[in-house]
Amino acid sequence: MKGTLALCLSALALACGGSIAAAVVSLPGPILLACGILGLIAAAGLAYSLIHIAADVQTMTQTLRTDRPILDSLRSPALKPLAGAVRECLDKTLQPLQNARREIQELSLQLQLLRRRKSGIEAILNSIHDAVLVCDDQDRLILANPAAEKILGFESEKAALKPLKEHLADNPLADMIIRARSSKVRHVRHELSLNRSGSTAWFDCLLSSVLDDSGQVISVVAVLHDITREKEISQAKNDFVSHVSHELKTPLASINAYAEMLVDGEAQDEAAIRQFCEIIQGQAQRLNRLIEDILNISRIESGLMKVNRQNLSLALIIRDAVEMMQSYAQEKNITLAAPAPILCDQVYADRDMMMQVVVNLLSNAVKYTPTGGSVSVQFDMNDVDGTITVSVTDTGIGIPEQDMDKLFGKFFRVEANKNFAKGTGLGLNLVRQIVETVHNGRVFVRSKQGQGSTFGFVLPITSPKTASIA
Repeated sequence: MKGTLALCLSALALACGGSIAAAVVSLPGPILLACGILGLIAAAGLAYSLIHIAADVQTMTQTLRTDRPILDSLRSPALKPLAGAVRECLDKTLQPLQNARREIQELSLQLQLLRRRKSGIEAILNSIHDAVLVCDDQDRLILANPAAEKILGFESEKAALKPLKEHLADNPLADMIIRARSSKVRHVRHELSLNRSGSTAWFDCLLSSVLDDSGQVISVVAVLHDITREKEISQAKNDFVSHVSHELKTPLASINAYAEMLVDGEAQDEAAIRQFCEIIQGQAQRLNRLIEDILNISRIESGLMKVNRQNLSLALIIRDAVEMMQSYAQEKNITLAAPAPILCDQVYADRDMMMQVVVNLLSNAVKYTPTGGSVSVQFDMNDVDGTITVSVTDTGIGIPEQDMDKLFGKFFRVEANKNFAKGTGLGLNLVRQIVETVHNGRVFVRSKQGQGSTFGFVLPITSPKTASIA
């Protein structure tokens, strides 16, 4: 009984507070028991209310944290007004948040699209062989493809958003871009020359200004197309026309002069008439050879040359060419020696073309060898590589070292040797075209000025299998 009473008093103290509980304790026993029971009931009710209030507070806290509309599940009547206020506040707050969330998603999609477009544009620019640069309205570099980096010699990552003048200080392209931006011209074209690897490279430079709606320049795009090869071809054509005109003019002038003397009767006797006619004939033959050489080179380069390939012996071709040149060599008292024919020296080639190659090499050797010298022809078989090498060596005047790389060019003649013998400068070029372009071989030259020269070529030997098929 005492234990039960103590429990009731504790409940009463919890429900009513310490001062009220002290007053109740002084009451008689039955009344005191009744008060204890009442206190126990009040404490239980208070605990139940506090439990529900704590749960509702937790629910509201979760709602505020997660934006989930679960306020309708609150069980505490005391918190219903607060729940309504919270719901109203959430309704006003969630709508802008949802709108902002949708805008963020749209912006994220647009950003992804922009990134894909940027990657696509960069891939396209990187695949372009022409140099492409983009500068902003402050003349700062914002984009450059690898071709531009290679041609202009800078790294786009290091040069990005920096003034163009810092990286192209001595380059006229920077001034062109600045002028294009300031003039606001839509498109302008320039021809630009740059020093590249010790030689001059030419570029067709197209500058385009990008304008906004107000007409202000927001960027300038520069595209550089390499036209060095076109320039070289154009110059080669001009040189070719100039050389051909000069070479044709000389024999034509001689033919015209001696023909006029014949017409005017300046040749009074038969010997003079014969001499004039021989000169005219010689110049006409020279003119014919020149035209034939030009036509043959043109046909070979254009792929229109008719080639009659067959298995033939180079030794026999050399023997015939040496016999043809013997009289010319004897006039200058020059010894002309050829090797004895050898076995297995066959090549799959055009006989007339190979004869022309050997005759040209022998003719040059005799022509540029002083009286009393010698010219010899050598063979070299290489069974390992399957090639045969033919070389023509003379004891002539030789070639300066600085002219060695130009010997096989069209119309090129060594300046130091021009007075020693006449020529058109097409013979060696024709030799190279026949050997390398038509027969897939290789030409070579070795020479020292004053000590003679060696010109030759290398061709593949015809294998027994190839010979049987041919």
